[in-house]
Amino acid sequence: MSLQVEKLEHNMAKLTIEVSAEDVEKALQAAYLKERSKISLPGFRKGKVPRQMIEKMYGPEVFYDEAANHMISEAYGKAYDECELEITSQPKISITQLEKGKPFIFTAEVAVKPEVTLGEYKGLKVDKVSTRVTQKEIDEEIDKERERNARTIDVTDRAVQDKDQIVLDFEGFVDGEAFEGGKAENYSLTVGSGSFIPGFEEQLIGAEIGKETEVSVKFPEDYHAKDLAGKDAVFKCTVHEIKAKELPELDDEFVSDVSEESETVDQYKAEVKGRIKERKEREGKEKKENQAVEQAVANAEIDLPEPMVELQARQMADDFARRIMQQGMSLEQYFQFTGLSEEKMMEELKPQAEKRIRTRLVLEAIVSAENIEVSDERLEEELKKMADSYQMEVDKLKEFMGENEKKQMKEDIAVQDAVTLITEAAVEE
Repeated sequence: MSLQVEKLEHNMAKLTIEVSAEDVEKALQAAYLKERSKISLPGFRKGKVPRQMIEKMYGPEVFYDEAANHMISEAYGKAYDECELEITSQPKISITQLEKGKPFIFTAEVAVKPEVTLGEYKGLKVDKVSTRVTQKEIDEEIDKERERNARTIDVTDRAVQDKDQIVLDFEGFVDGEAFEGGKAENYSLTVGSGSFIPGFEEQLIGAEIGKETEVSVKFPEDYHAKDLAGKDAVFKCTVHEIKAKELPELDDEFVSDVSEESETVDQYKAEVKGRIKERKEREGKEKKENQAVEQAVANAEIDLPEPMVELQARQMADDFARRIMQQGMSLEQYFQFTGLSEEKMMEELKPQAEKRIRTRLVLEAIVSAENIEVSDERLEEELKKMADSYQMEVDKLKEFMGENEKKQMKEDIAVQDAVTLITEAAVEE
């Protein structure tokens, strides 16, 4: 195999790869051996037809596709290792020459990792973040905990109120005619949840158990059912059950149930205040990091090749597909429910993909500019933290990690150190 590398504009490169005529013949013979069981000719048993007879009958091109696929896979892999380029996309393959008795020549157009010209990344201006905790925030946090520990009670002596959990029957009518999909029995609904079209749930407030209530609404213009979009409708509703949450009293007994650190209400309020302050400090740190990194990225110059962005977007789409499959939904079902398509999804992911790539490249450039290195001792510390989080021995964790994983982990730590460097060097305003 021989290789020629041509640098193109916008951080693209073209690899011209030549496979010897001898290897072409080997690939054609391998293709014949693989495909012959599918071919039959009069006078020969299936799978026993000589290659020369097949090529005479169907032309020498009959095995070209199979042979080419094999040669491209093998030769491109070798070229990838030999070319010393940091390739960042899938190759765009074009066959230049494929003919029996001659070398096989093809090109692979690829994106390469672009160089970064850093701008200012120290002394950047970031917002000053307050970590002051107000009494209102403490009360709201405690109320959320009371909500989580509330018990549900049956209500029979009043009408529906906001936040009630109700069971109802309903049937919808447009111009006096019932429409498909507008009827349900014993439907569970939390009033105020926003599950129904605007105006529906609010009009159920005041409805009494067993009494029919009419709800008048207008379907949104962009409603998914086109035959209902923008139309006025009346729903006849009958509430069968009302349930409400009963919040526990804020007393020492409640505190003992929800906290392992506090025994009294005052102690619990101090605990909650401390938690909120920690959260604000953490969120404030993240906000400053994000602002500093975004400015450093904006100040840098990168000529980003489009195929690199496309590959990142594809990887993000694949990750998303795996996540929703773990939730029991296929990507096709997701597209049905959301009205998206694969093409539209990819277009929506591209800006995120580009931002992710630019951020990583700039931070890696800062690592290089600042000579940030991660020692084996530092890696060992991080591995220990990771092992503790997984509740396993660090040596056991190392068994699952190869040298590439450790190298990647060192690079990730160095990038995080770069984030810390530019954040600490930023000026609060």
